Amino acid sequence: MMSACAGDSVDPTKGTSFPDGRFPALFVNHGGGPLPLLGRQPDIASHLRDAASSIPAPRSIVVISAHWESDPIRITSHPSPAMLYDYGGFPPETYQYEYSAPGDPELAQRIQTLMRVEGIEAELDSERGFDHGVFVPLMIMYPEANVPVVCVSLHSSLSASVHLRIGRALRSLSDDGVLLLGSGYTFHNMRAFFHSDNGRSLDSAVEFNSWLKDAMLKSTSATERNKLLERWEDAPGGRMCHPREEHLLPLLVLAGAAEGGGKGVGDATVQLSYDTTGSAREKGEHAVTGYRFV
Repeated sequence: MMSACAGDSVDPTKGTSFPDGRFPALFVNHGGGPLPLLGRQPDIASHLRDAASSIPAPRSIVVISAHWESDPIRITSHPSPAMLYDYGGFPPETYQYEYSAPGDPELAQRIQTLMRVEGIEAELDSERGFDHGVFVPLMIMYPEANVPVVCVSLHSSLSASVHLRIGRALRSLSDDGVLLLGSGYTFHNMRAFFHSDNGRSLDSAVEFNSWLKDAMLKSTSATERNKLLERWEDAPGGRMCHPREEHLLPLLVLAGAAEGGGKGVGDATVQLSYDTTGSAREKGEHAVTGYRFV
């Protein structure tokens, strides 16, 4: 293999080509705190296991978690990230969990470059660890913890258009065997989780997730889909389901990344990977949906 010499031009935005083209991306519902790990959300745990088993083994994982916001964007760069137990009121063992996956400082630097090329300010963060939006799903999806993990924050503006741009900056990673993992929730209203509202929020969850399925699966192009997602607040039940939109935005990042422009031909195809809209209401639960981009 020929190595780069002093006179070679090396593009820091490029990685090693993935032989099978575009690698799938996943949006998953990460559950309530550590509940999936405690056996108290078995459907979510099954959703996470099934999501991982539906795709090839990734070379690296880039997680966009609902539980990290910053301005500018921050990217974990420590070679061995620590644990961040960013929840409260759970059993003592939930503060002893370990997920020892390595970081990937080189990939973190590449992501920073990709962001800057897209005109997005980004900084490396050597102190940030794995929050529960990262380690809870990964402990279920990839329990061996042998795949390098880099985390990318949301932008604290919570702007839909900004997060679509973040996705566009990341899209070339899918050409190189990197799993883009959006970790959030398609229903996230903390008050509704703990207080009865005579079924209003249950109905809103079904309405919003039904709209979201149509936007994700029936749009004729990524451009059309992303225009709808950019106006998610206008959707039925949108603000009831997301009084604050941080748990929806990881999905928008993936939607931006799924636009054509990499080595993969055209836009990524969106598939439904999880759907409780038909059963949740009767169980007294809030409907959620998960998505796979292929």
